[in-house]
Amino acid sequence: MTDEPLSYADAGVDLDAAERSVELIGEVVKATHRPEVLGGIGGFGGLFELDLAKWRHPVLVSGTDGVGTKVDLARRLGVLDTVGIDLVAMVVDDLVVTGAEPLFFNDYVSVGDLDPGRVADLVRGIAEGCRIAGCALVGGETAEHPGLLAPDEFDLAGFGVGAVERDDILGPERVRVGDAVVGMASSGIHSNGYSLVRRIVDGLDLGDEHGLGRPLGEVLLEPTRIYALDCLALTVAVDVHAFCHVTGGGLPGNLPRVLPEGLGVRIDTATWERPAVFGFLQRQGPVAEDEMWRTFNQGVGMVAIVAGDAGDAAVAALRDRGVDAWVMGEVVAGAGVELT
Repeated sequence: MTDEPLSYADAGVDLDAAERSVELIGEVVKATHRPEVLGGIGGFGGLFELDLAKWRHPVLVSGTDGVGTKVDLARRLGVLDTVGIDLVAMVVDDLVVTGAEPLFFNDYVSVGDLDPGRVADLVRGIAEGCRIAGCALVGGETAEHPGLLAPDEFDLAGFGVGAVERDDILGPERVRVGDAVVGMASSGIHSNGYSLVRRIVDGLDLGDEHGLGRPLGEVLLEPTRIYALDCLALTVAVDVHAFCHVTGGGLPGNLPRVLPEGLGVRIDTATWERPAVFGFLQRQGPVAEDEMWRTFNQGVGMVAIVAGDAGDAAVAALRDRGVDAWVMGEVVAGAGVELT
């Protein structure tokens, strides 16, 4: 017991550091702003004026997600400016599945010790993700949690909002037998399955290439690909019926979410080559083949289901945008995902 007055800093929270972090991220956040954004950062809420002249009957679509335990690898390797891209990708690529254009994004950063430079690195990644997705970073929260998180630990979460014309909402009700299933290449593992990944690579030298052509740590931290603008462009080019963001659960767990009752898909797994990192993880585990498909994207980060006669045109449109794509299967009668 002491008569000395206690401060927030005595409890481990540095308010001055919080102010410095806001100063450091101000310009990168402002660079993401679209014309609809009103005001700057630092307020109690982000303001976004929906341009009603652009929309006939807009429906707002919201989503939230995190990066998961991939942040632990980022912390261990001291690479903090890429997991923010993962964060944005996990949200906006869910929004675009409905056909929605991502409009704005909010982040939540929790840290054990608020180091302004480290927070700025994290937010720079989030801002870069927003830039790629074409959405505005309108606000966020940085919370210091001493005693709950170790000084160098952190976690990320994000929330996004998009809009789609009511008549243009994509989903299972549009899918028909004979539709073509088009795969879009992933950039790597993306942001799912890292609890298993961390278990597999525990004790390995992350600086060694292990036959992958790059250091293992670099391969594991490759940011999640953001497909949002590519998907929106595809809806203009061809008749798209549905999109599927391949996250936790892989193709078998996610494709049924965009299929109507009574329909399934037949996927020809010989139509693409799995990135080497998946073979490495499977051998190193070892991990059974069916578990690989249930846990990882296996090289396919997004799927488009298009009219049966539009498969080749969809592939061409995506490749014109720099997205490696291919026809990987078709919609068939009977539920489930058949991998052949």
